[in-house]
Amino acid sequence: MSVSGVVLVVDDEELNRKLLRDLLIARGFQIEEARDGEEALHKARQLSPDIVLLDVRMPRIDGFEACRELKGDPRTQLIPVVLLTALSSVEDRVAGIESGADDFLSKPFHQAELVARVRSLIRVKQLTDQLERTENILFTMAAAVEAKDPYTEGHLRRLADYASEISLALGLSPRIITVVRHGALLHDIGKIGVPDAILHKPDELTSEEFDVIKQHPVFGERICRPLRFGAEVGPIVRNHYEQWDGTGYPDGLVGEAIPLGARIVAVADAFDAMTTDRPYHPAMSITSAMDELRHGAGIQWDPHLVKTFVSVMAQTNKPSRPTPS
Repeated sequence: MSVSGVVLVVDDEELNRKLLRDLLIARGFQIEEARDGEEALHKARQLSPDIVLLDVRMPRIDGFEACRELKGDPRTQLIPVVLLTALSSVEDRVAGIESGADDFLSKPFHQAELVARVRSLIRVKQLTDQLERTENILFTMAAAVEAKDPYTEGHLRRLADYASEISLALGLSPRIITVVRHGALLHDIGKIGVPDAILHKPDELTSEEFDVIKQHPVFGERICRPLRFGAEVGPIVRNHYEQWDGTGYPDGLVGEAIPLGARIVAVADAFDAMTTDRPYHPAMSITSAMDELRHGAGIQWDPHLVKTFVSVMAQTNKPSRPTPS
């Protein structure tokens, strides 16, 4: 299958840009050009190319720094970057890897190899774009589930913020914090498969109806499998109703056998449920909710995570709002 796309060629030498431009246009690619790293950053953010071919030695901002900035910006971090350079030392290659480059080609490069690598990385980018669109659809579905219940308005945003605060306090990596945040946003997406008559029943559920409810984390895990982080988000969605003492569902996991992300979301979810009005109880005060969490620590919830969350709340009164990933 033929792969084409938009290639941003970045080099301060006009002759080098012309060589790449002619080579890639002849292979069916669209070309955009930049003369240095600063212009490259502007064009990458404006045009969102499918790949960036980036020279290393350039004025103002060199290729290593430009690559670091591209990979550190949520708007451009998924764009593949290939560093093109005459530098060949191990130190230079290590610098390229540490800057976040997806590939590294030495000048003079073989034309067939460069074209093959461009096609391969664009194919990966296109697959990533498809997964990102899938994620956006799932987040929209999760919001639709939330919107069915007026008592849970804003629950997903608050839950994601609380879970992010706990994760930050634990010193988890930015990538894992993103996974936990996604798990929080999608934790109840499986309820889309539960009949509204059961989901919003005002009376006590029968044992059969509760068995249906208990399957929604399993449905949710299946729905999340296509995500980029599906293998890590899935267990959060599946196991956030597990309890520390093993009496939760759907798998009856005990203690640290429960995935960490699921334990974080369980604490955050419980706190938000306690501090907002629900059909079955009025909102508790923050102090009362903290007392409830302490009482259930080591029984329902991970005692270390409860202690961490209580400490965060004591320091800030309410969690700050991290920027969504």
